[in-house]
Amino acid sequence: MFYSLKNRLIAFFVVLLVLSFGTMSLLLFNQSRSIIRSYIESSALEKMDEYGSFINMALQQSYDLSSLVYNSDITQRWDAQLSNPASTEGQKMLSNITMSKFLTQTTNNYSIVSSVTIYRQEGMRIGADNQVVTDASFKQETWYRNFIEHSNHWVPAHTDQVEIKGAKPYEVVSLLLPIGIFEPSLAKNVMKVNIKADFLLEPLNRIHLGESGTIFLLNQQGNPILSQQEYSTYPEAAAEVRRVRAGKAAQGVVYLKDQKGASHILVYKKLAITNWLLVGFVSEQDLYAKLFKLRNSIIVFASLMLIAAFVLAYWISYGITKPLSRLVSAMRHVQKGDFAQAERLTPPERRIRNEVDYATDTFRSMVKQLRYLIRTEFEQKLLRQQAEYKALLMQINPHFLFNTLELMSSLAIQQRTKETVTVIESLGKMLRFSLRISEDLIPLREELKYVRYYMSILDIRFGPGLDLRIEEAGELDDLEIVKFLLQPLIENAVKYSFIHQANARVRITVRQDKERLYLAVADNGIGMAPELLRELNDQAMRQQLEQLLQSKTHQIGLRNVLARCWLYYGDLFSFRIDSSEQQGTSIELSLPIQRRNEDVSRIDRG
Repeated sequence: MFYSLKNRLIAFFVVLLVLSFGTMSLLLFNQSRSIIRSYIESSALEKMDEYGSFINMALQQSYDLSSLVYNSDITQRWDAQLSNPASTEGQKMLSNITMSKFLTQTTNNYSIVSSVTIYRQEGMRIGADNQVVTDASFKQETWYRNFIEHSNHWVPAHTDQVEIKGAKPYEVVSLLLPIGIFEPSLAKNVMKVNIKADFLLEPLNRIHLGESGTIFLLNQQGNPILSQQEYSTYPEAAAEVRRVRAGKAAQGVVYLKDQKGASHILVYKKLAITNWLLVGFVSEQDLYAKLFKLRNSIIVFASLMLIAAFVLAYWISYGITKPLSRLVSAMRHVQKGDFAQAERLTPPERRIRNEVDYATDTFRSMVKQLRYLIRTEFEQKLLRQQAEYKALLMQINPHFLFNTLELMSSLAIQQRTKETVTVIESLGKMLRFSLRISEDLIPLREELKYVRYYMSILDIRFGPGLDLRIEEAGELDDLEIVKFLLQPLIENAVKYSFIHQANARVRITVRQDKERLYLAVADNGIGMAPELLRELNDQAMRQQLEQLLQSKTHQIGLRNVLARCWLYYGDLFSFRIDSSEQQGTSIELSLPIQRRNEDVSRIDRG
C-alpha cells in the first residue's frame, strides 16, 4: 500500500534527496555551462582576433615583397632582356644572375618568406642563390594550372620541388602573381612566394577550444589552407561554413547538431585581406567534459545517499510501522469479514508501552466484540429475510389465480367445455406447484414447465391475437433458480401489449452464457414511461422491498420479481430494462449459475 507510513517515510527521504540534489545539480550544471560557454566564445573570438592580426601581418609582408619585385626596375630589365630576341646568351645569363641576386636580397629582408621563385612560360625558373634552371615540368603542377586557368593566387599547404631540392622538405603556402601583366592566363612570368606552413600552423595549434576543439584556416573555397586533415571529420560544419561565408557578419558563434543529435559550437572570424575564414569547431560533450564528469560524480553521490535513505527509512519503519502495518492488514481482513485471519495478524498481547500497543490492544478487543455482534445480527437477518421472501411469494398466487378463475367462469358461460377442462388441468398443476412454498430453489426445467402451463391458459384466453413463444439456449438441464420469476413478467407483458392493440407478441428467452443465466421477456406493448423506467433503474432494492411489503395494490409483478432476486442473490443479481413508449419493453434478468445438488451457501450474496 503506497500510503503506508513506511512507504511515506521512504518517499519523503527520496523526494527530499532527489529535489535537493537534483535542483542543486541542475542549477550548478546550467550555470557552469553558461559561464563556460560565454568564456569560450569570448576567449575564442579574442584568440581569433590575435591570430587574424598575425595572418594579416604575414600576408601583408608577402604582398609587400611581391610588390617590390613586381615594380622593381631590375625585374623589368630582366624581363625585357629575356624577351628581346636580339639578346645574346651571355647577356641573358648576366641578367639572370642579377635577378637571382635581387631575389636573394629581397628574400633576406623578409623573414616570413621561405623563398621566391619566378617561372617563365618557355620553361625556365629563376630563384635566389643563383638558381637558374631550365625545366618546364612546373607547367604540369596543379598549382600552376589552377593559377593560369582559374586565377587561384593562393596555394594551400603543399610540397614545393624548389624547396625540396634546396634541402627544405617542408610544406609551404604560396602566393602566385603574374609579372608585367595583371591577367594570369596571359602572363609570361609567374612569381611564386613561399611561406613555411608551420610558420602559420604553430600559433594556430596553440589555440584550443575545450579539450580537443580545433581552429581551421579556410580559403575562399572553404578548404583548409594549412595541413589540417581533421577538418574532413566535421562534415556537418561544411554547410554551416557556406552560410557563414554568404552572410554579412564578420564574426560570430553558431550552435548546430550533427546527424546523431549531438550539439556542437562553431566560432568563426572573416579575414579581410584574402577573404579567408577562421573556423573553430568543438562539441559540447568535449567542451563540458569536466562539467559532465562533475555531474556524474554528483549522480553517484546522490545514488549512495538514496540507498542510505532507504536503509534509514526501513530501520525507522521496522520499529514504528511494522506493528501498524500488521494492524492495518488485520483491519483489511475484518473489512472482508475474515475475523480469524484478522486475529492471527494482530500483534501478540504484551504490556502497553506506547500508543501503538494501546491501539493494538483496543483493536483486538473490538474484533472479538464485533464477531459476536455480527454473528447475532446475521442470524436475525436470515430469519427476517426468510419471512420477507415468503411474504413476497404469497403475493404472486392470488394475482394470477383471480385472473384464471375469471377466465374459467367466462369459458363456462360460453359452454366451451374442452377449453374449460384444459384451463382447469393447467391451473391444478400450477396450484400444486405453487403450494410448495417451503422450497426457495427449484429446477429450471420445472419453472419452465410451470410457465408452459400458464402459457396454455393465456393461449385459450386470448386466442389467435396472442403470439407467445419461448426459446431456450445452452445447457439448462441441471440448473436451479428462484421460483416464480417468469410468470409475473409474462403476465405483465401480455397485459400491456393488449391495451391499445388487438394483437400481442411476447418472446421469452432462457439462455446460459458462461457462468450466468439470462431470463428475458420482450413484448410489443405500450412501453414504460421514462419516469417509471428511471425509477426502476435508480431505486434501491431495499426501498423496493419495503414498498412491496406495504403495497395495497396489485401493481407488483416486476417489482416483486426484482425484490425476490435481490433477497436471494444479493449483489450477484443484475437486470436490464429496454423500453420505449408505444414500441414495447424488454426485461432481462442476469443470475449467477446455481447447479443442482450444490450447497446454496457457496454463493456470496453480498
